[in-house]
Amino acid sequence: MKDNNLAKYLSIFVAFVALVGAILFIRVFMEDVDALESDAAIQASVVNPIVFFSAGLLYAAVAIAIVLSLWSVIKNPQNLKKMGIGLGLLAVVLAISYSIADSNAVLDTQGLVLEGGDAGTATNQWVGTGIWFSMALGLVASLFFVYDLVKGLIKS
Repeated sequence: MKDNNLAKYLSIFVAFVALVGAILFIRVFMEDVDALESDAAIQASVVNPIVFFSAGLLYAAVAIAIVLSLWSVIKNPQNLKKMGIGLGLLAVVLAISYSIADSNAVLDTQGLVLEGGDAGTATNQWVGTGIWFSMALGLVASLFFVYDLVKGLIKS
């Protein structure tokens, strides 16, 4: 009974979020494209609410995911070891990614240094780290996908 009520409330919440998102999205289409591109006040009144709504949903989703993960670990302490190993492996991949990344200057198509893209900045280093980190995690995910595919083919 409790799960049924939770599902009902969740469905109502999702419908509310979808309705608000649809209203904000329709407001963009109701504006003239030329006026939207040229008038900053119209752009701010129409586009900014979508951006803030989307950012709020993102922050809420991240917060809920973290809280539920911590709640799961509190309820099942035997999973703490698995979580620690997973976080440790992610930290190792992050450290390797950081050591591989460079902090060279960011150049445009004419070879000029972009504003804020000077060599040796921490931002350049962390952007490179993020790229290498994503590539490493993508490679691991691809390997697990192929492994699971082969395992499934062998079983059938």
